[in-house]
Amino acid sequence: MIQLKDIYKIYPMGDDAVHALDGVSLEINEKEFVAIIGQSGSGKSTFMNIIGCMDVPTSGSYLLDGQDVSEMTDDEQAYIRNKTLGFIFQHYNLITKLTALENVELPLVYRGLRERERRAIAMRVLEKVGIAEKAQNLPSQLSGGQQQRVSIARALAGDPSIILADEPTGALDSRTGREVLDFLQQLNAEGKMVVLITHDMGVAEKAKRIVSLSDGKIIGDKEVTQWI
Repeated sequence: MIQLKDIYKIYPMGDDAVHALDGVSLEINEKEFVAIIGQSGSGKSTFMNIIGCMDVPTSGSYLLDGQDVSEMTDDEQAYIRNKTLGFIFQHYNLITKLTALENVELPLVYRGLRERERRAIAMRVLEKVGIAEKAQNLPSQLSGGQQQRVSIARALAGDPSIILADEPTGALDSRTGREVLDFLQQLNAEGKMVVLITHDMGVAEKAKRIVSLSDGKIIGDKEVTQWI
């Protein structure tokens, strides 16, 4: 479970201060599929950075499965990122000099798994996302949709309980984008919590719950009555 209470993130800007998050309180339960929607400057990227343990709030508390992440050390947050969270990014964030297989292995390298074990896991998740035949290809040899599948496989490699997807369809054509969203729905049906960050209501409506952000505040929180 994710529990945010009175989260503020304030950035000094000369004599002024920008409230990227302005008193956000939110709970996301185990196995939910939630879309966080907002336009540029709404605070959604800051929100993802905090729940993804890539930043800490200026004030407020963030509990992840009962642990106060906001008080953890950098090493403790890195451990949480590797063990509990899987990340899918708009621009894939693949390492260009590594093959698809090697990119998927990375989280497992950081866990200290032996090569044979991590290769087996990486191939298994590449098969799950339907791209095992491209395991030895470099990112430059893959289409955008194929690169995003590798990104999804990398997110799944460590068997995280939470998937964070930051504008995962933003760089894709509409057909490939629908395939990625269908896969996120499948992962949620398999028991993963999915948190989807987007500016597009059409994408957000693929989730079961939509939380709207504006100027660092939550302005809406609704269930999607018909999951499409």
